[in-house]
Amino acid sequence: MTRPDVLKAAHDNLWMHFTRHSSYEGGEVPMIVRGEGAYIYDIHGKRYLDGLAGLFVVQVGHGRAELAEAAAKQAQELAFFPLWSYAHPKAAELAARLAELTPGDLNRVFFTTGGGEAVESAWKLAKQYYKLKGKPLKTKVVSRSIAYHGTPQGALSITGIPALKQVFEPLVPGAIKAPNTNLYRADEISGFPGLEKDPEAFGRWAADQIGKAIEMEGPDTVAAVFVEPVQNAGGCFPPPPGYFQRLREICDAHDVLLVSDEVICAFGRLGTMFGGQKFDYVPDIITCAKGLTSGYSPIGAMIASERLFEPFKHGNETFAHGYTFGGHPVSAAVALANLDIFESEGLLEHVTANEPVFKATLDRLLDLPIVGDVRGSGYFYGIELVKDKSTKQTFNEEESERLLRGFLSKALFDAGLYCRADDRGDPVVQLAPPLICGPKEFDEIESILRSVLTEAWARL
Repeated sequence: MTRPDVLKAAHDNLWMHFTRHSSYEGGEVPMIVRGEGAYIYDIHGKRYLDGLAGLFVVQVGHGRAELAEAAAKQAQELAFFPLWSYAHPKAAELAARLAELTPGDLNRVFFTTGGGEAVESAWKLAKQYYKLKGKPLKTKVVSRSIAYHGTPQGALSITGIPALKQVFEPLVPGAIKAPNTNLYRADEISGFPGLEKDPEAFGRWAADQIGKAIEMEGPDTVAAVFVEPVQNAGGCFPPPPGYFQRLREICDAHDVLLVSDEVICAFGRLGTMFGGQKFDYVPDIITCAKGLTSGYSPIGAMIASERLFEPFKHGNETFAHGYTFGGHPVSAAVALANLDIFESEGLLEHVTANEPVFKATLDRLLDLPIVGDVRGSGYFYGIELVKDKSTKQTFNEEESERLLRGFLSKALFDAGLYCRADDRGDPVVQLAPPLICGPKEFDEIESILRSVLTEAWARL
């Protein structure tokens, strides 16, 4: 197709994801055609800094020939074979490598094609596991307010964003919500003034609310708690000190599985291979995807504790669940090559060393009247926008619509920065650049944000 043909096809035939298509009536759909390192290029040749790593995905950067070559080599050798009662070498090799990298005894790797499928698989496993253990009523899950866990019906039920769920109801029953760990608004969330100045006390309170939710439902009915190491939706909520240690105690006391949803946080995003390692906890299940291949081929995984696999080791029991493309040979080969890059280039060490530099660079934006909070971990940050810094007053729905969709998203992109302006909670700008970035890219991000946010405030 010619350039005009491609642009017309995007407008007339392509149904994009989470997209308000009316935005492009009479206009052009942005078309990204190439990536190199930390940058992407549109169909007109304009360059943008990829401040979101695609969608928290492209850890090793764009244009890595070694990953493309790994895909091509595997496709020539074995392009496809399912994992339904048969195995293939790359899936086995990747499973063994992930088992070596995970904490504790999380040794059993169930491959999917994405993160939502991994979450769906984890809930299904939790239900069947407890039935096999003689506890058939343990089917419910607890997750956190505003948290995003995926779009399949089960994963969407676990998701804590009402606006994303209402049009698809009725959803899967048995998904209960508890408070999140937004320390910036801890007093408001908890109803206890002073918790914002005592992170440890807030962490204890927030974890205990999950315990109370389990007790309210009845521990004999709750199968699992789903939490992200750093919650994405709402704008990057790190855990307060001691939060996960207390949550682990609660889950153990009630015989409830702790599921660490690391679709975003795994594979270096926080400076560790898995997010739980950053905050010193061992879950019963890890769900992951995105950065496992740096997006060069789709794959996801549910990684389970050995004890959860135990009932399926002997006899006639089967986990009657699977996906045609789960553990795809080409994707598995790309994932292995991607993990090789992590090791050879020391990406985990690179993120750990540069995390304070990134945070300090973004903290410079706190001198702007519109910036209320900068929070996150590793290479994963949220910048919360406020109407009044002294009171932390946020924007109303109309103002948020005008600010984020009416101005910020397009203005940031036009200024050369691809990132995310998000109001699924309070209005935030989210940043998660490729892990190869350093101070030069951090300064570029800060400069563009400063210019655009200054203009946004003037318009308001």
